[in-house]
Amino acid sequence: MKRGIVLLLIVLLVSMVAFGQGSKDKASAADAVLKVGVIYISPPGDMGYSYMHDQGTIAMEQHFGDKVEVIRMEDIPENESSERVMENLIDAGCKIIFANSYNYQQYMQNVAKRHPNVYFEHCSGYLDNPNMSNYFGRMYQMRYLSGMIAARMSASGKIGYVGAYNTPEVVRGINAFTLGVRAINPKATVTVVWTNTWFDPSLERQGAIALLDQGCDVIAQHQDTTEPAKAAVERGKYAIGYNADFGKIVGDERVLVSPMWNWGNYMIPTIQSVLDGTWKSQSYWGGLEDEMIHLSPISPLVPADMVKAVEAKQQEMHDKKWDVFWGEIRDNTGAVRQKSGEKMSDEAMLTIDWFVEGVIGSVY
Repeated sequence: MKRGIVLLLIVLLVSMVAFGQGSKDKASAADAVLKVGVIYISPPGDMGYSYMHDQGTIAMEQHFGDKVEVIRMEDIPENESSERVMENLIDAGCKIIFANSYNYQQYMQNVAKRHPNVYFEHCSGYLDNPNMSNYFGRMYQMRYLSGMIAARMSASGKIGYVGAYNTPEVVRGINAFTLGVRAINPKATVTVVWTNTWFDPSLERQGAIALLDQGCDVIAQHQDTTEPAKAAVERGKYAIGYNADFGKIVGDERVLVSPMWNWGNYMIPTIQSVLDGTWKSQSYWGGLEDEMIHLSPISPLVPADMVKAVEAKQQEMHDKKWDVFWGEIRDNTGAVRQKSGEKMSDEAMLTIDWFVEGVIGSVY
C-alpha cells in the first residue's frame, strides 16, 4: 500500500514538473513574438499614402510570419492624442512603433524619451533619440521624372500642383517636379495651391478644380488621396499620381504616371535588426539603390521617345552620375541659390524653404 502511494506521488511530481516546463515553453514562445505598432495618418483604404505604408506592413508581416504581431492604429491626428495612442501600444506590449506622418515626430520623441527600452521609427521627419530613428526616401528623384512627363504632355505649359503643407518634404518635391518640367519645356510653369491637410478628399478635389479653372492641363499632387487625379481626368485633362498606381485605381490612361514607395524595403531590415538585437538609431534616406522608390508603369499615351528619356535619366540617378539638385539653380524671384558646378547637400535639401524658378506660388 505504501509502495503504491509512493509511486503515485512520483507520477504526480513528474506530471507537475512536465506541466510547469510546458507552461514555460509556451510563455517563452509568446515572449518570442515581436509586437509591432503602426500608426497611420489616414485609413489604409484611402488608396494613397497610408495604403502604401500598409502594403509595406503587409510585406513585413508576410516576411516574418508568426515571429511578429502587428497592431495597427489608423486615422490618428497629428497632435497630443497621438502620444496616448503610442502609450497604449506600449501597454499592449509593442517593442517597436512606426508612425507614418511628418507632424507625429515631436510627440514620438516625447514618448521615446519616456520609454528608453522601446524602439521608435518616424517617417519623413528629422528628430531622433537614442531609441528613435527617422526614415524617408529620395522621392524627389521620381518627382523630377514625373515632371518631365507632365511637361511633354501639357499643351498649354501650365501645370498645377496640389500641395498639403509647406514642409521641406513637400517643397522639395514641388521643386524637383518643376526642374523636371523645365528640363523639357523651359517656359512651362507649375502653379501651387495649398490645402493645409494631408488627408481631406474634399479639399484636395477643390484644390485641383481651382487649378483646372486657371487653365492647368496637368495636375500633380502631394496629397494622400486620388481626388486631385480624379478631378483632372473628369475634366479630360492629365494627372500625375502619388504613392500608389493611380492609373489602376482611377482607371484612366490620362493618369500619366505615379511616383511610388516601397516601404517594406525599410521595414523588413528594421524589424530584423530588432530581432537580432542590432537595432541602432539612424537618419535614413534611401533611394533607387535601395529600391525605396519607383515609378508606376507609364501611360501608353506618353510618346515612346519620352519614356526612353525618362528611363535614361533614371539610370543616371541610379548610377550616381547625376542628380536633381546639381548645377545652377535659381529661385522663383530669379536669384541664384546654387552656382553652376555645385551640388546641393542633403542638409540643404532636408531644410529647403524656397521655390525654384518656374513655380507660381509662395512657400509662406
